[in-house]
Amino acid sequence: MTDPVPTPQDPAGESGRYAYDGLDRLIHERARLGVLTSLIGQPRGLAFGDLRRLCDLTDGNLSRHLAALQEGGLVEVIKRFEGARPLTVCRITDAGRARYLDYLAVLEQVVRDAAAAAKAGAADPAANPLANPGLAPS
Repeated sequence: MTDPVPTPQDPAGESGRYAYDGLDRLIHERARLGVLTSLIGQPRGLAFGDLRRLCDLTDGNLSRHLAALQEGGLVEVIKRFEGARPLTVCRITDAGRARYLDYLAVLEQVVRDAAAAAKAGAADPAANPLANPGLAPS
């Protein structure tokens, strides 16, 4: 993240500081985040059933989330036969890996900002208008 730029309307340069535009909506949903987290360390992919168990999802729910991720180019779903049995393998794409890592970088910034804000609030509780109703804007 870049440093805030002061403007006449926002002298401290804080406008939009906590917008976190890099929190990719496709990834940010809990189940899809779990799917991508499961796949990121498996370059050869995971069988559908293994992925379903890791993410604690139903077949239908996992299928729906995989379809969204596949449509976004983040995963590929490969259907093949292993012997006489059908096998569905899910794998993160190169583009999916890059977007996931970008997402993680923004998420790490969210955690750093939250920790800094909590630390600053704990150090000076009077600066928090919610902690001191007399300071709250009307």
